[in-house]
Amino acid sequence: MDILLKYFPDITELQKQQFAALYDLYLDWNSKINVISRKDIENLYTHHVLHSLSIAKLIQFADGTQIMDVGTGGGFPGVPLAILFPQCEFLLVDSIGKKVRVATEVSNAIGLKNIQFRHCRAEEVKEKFDFVVSRAVMPLPDLVKIVRKNISKENRNALPNGLICLKGGNLEGELRPFKKAAEADDLSMYFEEEFFKTKKIVYVLL
Repeated sequence: MDILLKYFPDITELQKQQFAALYDLYLDWNSKINVISRKDIENLYTHHVLHSLSIAKLIQFADGTQIMDVGTGGGFPGVPLAILFPQCEFLLVDSIGKKVRVATEVSNAIGLKNIQFRHCRAEEVKEKFDFVVSRAVMPLPDLVKIVRKNISKENRNALPNGLICLKGGNLEGELRPFKKAAEADDLSMYFEEEFFKTKKIVYVLL
């Protein structure tokens, strides 16, 4: 938890309690349904929660913003973002039912009211959102093809509506088709921990 307070010192007492509860909840569920690598669970706050919250370094979502998390797995980045932005609405989507169950149970346990879950493929979601977020689910061009239909035309944030992805490695090939419509920032700009040196946040205007 200390690492969250280092970078997000202004969170409320309720948010602190919700974030603090995540470790035991994921530890328990992970023993039944493997959503986080067994070796990695001890790094939950750095590798999963803080990594998810890096999106908040790119944009502070305005109240009422609607966000879809594609390929959420056990709830990343959607659950940490829903804690941080209680006045926004989140839909978390994954094609693997048992992972959706873990994310749903964790969310219910900490009392999140601004989050919904759907066990389906992103192709099946018809609603419109201000932003789609994801964490390394598939190559960028493939993801853009799927979610372009879900981006609303009406903007309510300082950053125009689009796709925000958390990815690692060399992205030159993935970004090339988008030219000026996409930009990638190194997460080491925001966080000093070693883990973030190879991680990037990508924004695609859609």
